[in-house]
Formats: sequence, C-alpha cells, structure tokens
Amino acid sequence: MSANMKTSIPPSHEHPFAQYVRILGKGKKGSRSLTEEEAFDAMNMIMADQVEDVQLGAFLMLLRVKEESPEELLGFVRSVRQFIKPERAIAVDLDWSSYAGKRRHLPWYLFSIFLLAENGQRLFIHGASGHTIDRIYTEDVLNELGLGVAKSWAQCTQQLDQQGLSYFPLAHLCPKLHRIIELRNVMGLRSPVHTLSRLLNPCDAGAVIQGIFHPGYRPVHQLAAQALGYDKVDVIKGEAGEIERNPDADTLVQSVRGNELIDETWPALFSKRHMKESELELPELIAVWRGDKSHEYGEAAVTGTTAIALKLLGKAKTQAEAETMAQDLWAERNKSFI
Repeated sequence: MSANMKTSIPPSHEHPFAQYVRILGKGKKGSRSLTEEEAFDAMNMIMADQVEDVQLGAFLMLLRVKEESPEELLGFVRSVRQFIKPERAIAVDLDWSSYAGKRRHLPWYLFSIFLLAENGQRLFIHGASGHTIDRIYTEDVLNELGLGVAKSWAQCTQQLDQQGLSYFPLAHLCPKLHRIIELRNVMGLRSPVHTLSRLLNPCDAGAVIQGIFHPGYRPVHQLAAQALGYDKVDVIKGEAGEIERNPDADTLVQSVRGNELIDETWPALFSKRHMKESELELPELIAVWRGDKSHEYGEAAVTGTTAIALKLLGKAKTQAEAETMAQDLWAERNKSFI
C-alpha cells in the first residue's frame, strides 16, 4: 500500500483516533501496518493530546506485538521532530541516543563520548532514565560526575560550547514522549517510543549513531534513517542496547552513507568472553578514567566504540586506522576531566 495513501474519514460517531487502532488490530487477515502518512497523523494526534488513554495503550501494544515498520517509524519521527526543534540552529557533529541503561557492565560508552568531545567533536546526547529498574542510566552518571544535564536549549548550547557535549533528557526535550516511555512499568513492555526516540536527531547533526538491543530492529533503524535524509548513520547492536561495542563479539554496523546502505563487521577484540561485573560501582569507572585502575574489558569497549564513531565522523578511513586513533586518544586523555 502506498505511503502516500490518503487517510480515510472515520464514521461521524467514532473517535477520530479509533481508525488507527482498528487498522492495527483488525485480526490476522484484516490488520496491516500504518502508511507513513497515517503514522504521521496518528502521532500528531498523540502529541496534541487528542487521544484517550485507553486508545493510546491499545495503539502502543498493538504496535509492540506487530513491531514497527520503517514507514511507521518514518511517520512517527517526522511528526515528533516538528515539536522538538530548537528555535535557533545548534552546531552538532554527532547525535548520540541513550535510552537503554546498563545492567551487566559499567557504562563504558560514556568515556567514548568524553574522548570525542575532548578532541573537538560536539556531541548532542538525548535519552531517558528510570523506566526499567536495576539499570544505570547516562543521566544519573553525568549528574554524579558533576557534568549535569540540560533542561533547556539555552543550557544545551552553553554545555556544548563549554565541554563539547550536552545531555538533554527526553523529559525536557519532549515531555509527551517521556510520559509514554514511563508507561513501561505500567504495561510491562517497551513501546515504539523507545525506537523512534533514537531517530529524532533534533539538532540535525551531520552524523547519527544508534544502539539497539534486538538485532531485528537494526535494519529498520537503518532504512528509516535513510528515508529521513540523514547522510551519515551507524546502527549497532550495542551492549544492553546502548551505543557500546562489545569487545568479546563481532559487531555488525549497519550504516547509511548518503543514498547507500552499507553493512560492515568489526571483529571481536578478544577470543575469550569476560564475566559481567559482580557490582556496578561508579568509583570503579572513575578510577579507570583517572588511570588508578586498569580494566581489560572496559578499556577495549571504550576504544572499540570510539573507533566506530571516528570512522563514522570521517576522521579515519579504515578500521585499523580508527582503532589506532582511538587507542591514542585514550592514552592521551585528560585524566582530570572527571
């Protein structure tokens, strides 16, 4: 069915949003995915508070069971981006989404962000925290480290200018989507918001990197990002769903480079598998950055993740060049940064 198909007019006695619940839930033979325009219109209604709570719950869970199509994601993201754009353009090199949280390993990806920011890249980070119990979230760690988070576009710009990175929580970036993510503990399941939020790129950064947990979503993100016109995108199955390369396994990076879709495998950095941490302690993380402790797995995760980002940003042409550059950045890091 064409993505440009016009939305049908609902019966006069029916709530306007009911048509979208019906499209998704009309049984095995009668249901179908939304077109891009239907998804756009449905999300516009959600963002405008024109949907009953029971409709929203049914809509989200029907999408969850079916799994979002690239066309649906495209329509959802197109809609939300209308509501979250900064009033003035903000120069950003890399859009970094962080919505999953960590539970098996410390958030080593944060050190990749620090290394890139230290070396002249401007990183806009957006995410959510607290929606799933027993996880460590970016927002919480940044607050603990004294780096803080932005609550407005003015603060975001100030942080980017001062430290090269800014984390803008979804709770302030788009309160409506944050409220839906918070339904995770009410519904018992994640919603499509976890997927579409990663694609928002509100500052129109030149490069976008995304981490997902379920491999099946990787090509969906890739195709949706291409359709959104994002020029340089990498999507990986990150550790716990964050943008963090697992050094114990091969990492497939599914990319967009202009009009071209590219798949590239980065090989495992170890032949053995490391045990998960017995406890996730922030002092341990800080000690590794400051050079007071070494951590084989963590340091490899940092340099491995940084290497992928460097190649995405065009700072390195090959995997080997990117790996060497990342290791140099790690060796030369400002150990007093945190």
